[in-house]
Amino acid sequence: MTQTLDKTELEFADKFVLPEISPATNEDVIAYLHRSHKIAEVAALAECDALVLNICEQLGITVSDEELQAAGDAFRLEHKLLGASETLAWLQKQRITVEDWTQGIRVALLTKKLKEHLFGDAVDAHYMSNRNDYKRVALSQILVRDLPDALKVAYAIREEKASFCALALEYSKGKQSQENGGFVGICFIAKLMTEIAQAISEAREGEVIGPIQTRLGYHILKIEKWFPTELSELVREEILESLFQAWLREQVNFAPHI
Repeated sequence: MTQTLDKTELEFADKFVLPEISPATNEDVIAYLHRSHKIAEVAALAECDALVLNICEQLGITVSDEELQAAGDAFRLEHKLLGASETLAWLQKQRITVEDWTQGIRVALLTKKLKEHLFGDAVDAHYMSNRNDYKRVALSQILVRDLPDALKVAYAIREEKASFCALALEYSKGKQSQENGGFVGICFIAKLMTEIAQAISEAREGEVIGPIQTRLGYHILKIEKWFPTELSELVREEILESLFQAWLREQVNFAPHI
């Protein structure tokens, strides 16, 4: 019986030919966005771009040819598009023209200038009022679904001196932490889930915290390193982006038909 089934499957495989997959048209892409319920997300991003362009025009904020050239060179360097052939291949893969690419860089530059125009002078005051939000921490975690497993992992780390990295590889259900032996990166504390931010706020470097329950499950956390709280360029950019996004949400809510 098994041999008959195997023979039937082989005969079917021999006869069945996968159809050739044609490249999706623009209409296909739009249809996919509709049926995957992503059209609203993309539309919102388009509306934000339109708002930025409109306000920059009103305020007389522009981008010079030199600025555009420098930003294009930086983009190519970042994406390893070091020659014309690499750049053209990338454009073809993205299905965009040189004009589309240039316009994207132009909008990014205008957005950066608009952020600075609107909120550049407010950064210092915002930082002083929200200094603790901009503490950064290098954090590792093991995320498990069930409390018994979480308690077992925490006990192994604290009492048996088991390797945090090895246990993360074995138990963690978080994709990033499982792949990286527990390490999830350097984070602004304000970007963390509230339960986690509160739990680690007074923790020392090297300390293991948890299990901490969130909607994702149970987290066992390890503080790898705290970074000094200072108004660095990275923090300044984070503040500008935060203020700008809050402003954008307010504008779009007041002007839904941009």
